[in-house]
Amino acid sequence: MDIKGKTILITGGSAGLGLEAAKQFLQAGAKVIITGRSQQKLDKAKLMYPGIVAIKSDVSDPADLDALFAQIADLGGIDILYNNAGTGSPSLDLSRQDEQHFDNASYEMNINYLAVIRLVNKFIVMLETRESAAIINTTSVLSYLPSVLAPTYSASKAALRFYTESLRKHLEIKGSKVKVFELLPPLVDTEMTEAWEGKKITSTEVIRTLISGLQKDHYTIRVNVTKVLYAINRLSPALAFNMLNQKSLFHLIK
Repeated sequence: MDIKGKTILITGGSAGLGLEAAKQFLQAGAKVIITGRSQQKLDKAKLMYPGIVAIKSDVSDPADLDALFAQIADLGGIDILYNNAGTGSPSLDLSRQDEQHFDNASYEMNINYLAVIRLVNKFIVMLETRESAAIINTTSVLSYLPSVLAPTYSASKAALRFYTESLRKHLEIKGSKVKVFELLPPLVDTEMTEAWEGKKITSTEVIRTLISGLQKDHYTIRVNVTKVLYAINRLSPALAFNMLNQKSLFHLIK
């Protein structure tokens, strides 16, 4: 897929992986629109990269989505929808009885999975009017192998992976020209993962791999150690699970 001249919407684009994506897509010649819930972070991103368009929006809020769609339509529409926004936090005790535990899980599932469906449903008609268009969904290595400390996050990413594969096939059967890409990074060094243990890779490497995959029409883009764990999981799921969760299991036993 040729990125140059394309307009891309990056949700959760004001920090972390999304902000790095904004930077690299700009460098690749794309026009970039980012969204996020924090006006302060959006303003900071705009100062760093004046070429972007920054729109305050909460992907989990239907009213915000309607307003976002109207603004983007006024700007001329988009060619690429990059569903990057996500949330997650380690769960050290799955047997907790408090409501906050359930509320946190509900919020993770809403942001990481249901909001993506809402965004795709909203923008798919616009994308199908473009000569060359794409949807990018960010899942995770945890969509293959669940983390014992992040069960809902893992479940939300597994749900999104299955949805992504089904959407791709559905559009193919319909004869749609919209391409559907899946990005599967391992643990990335961002603000969201500060409380997570384990070896982390940089946002720079993830987005560099993403753009290379897009340009080569690689619809499933596994980054770094995700490739290794995916291959091991096919041969020995138990071994792959233990490799991923080695430190976490040790802490739970302690």
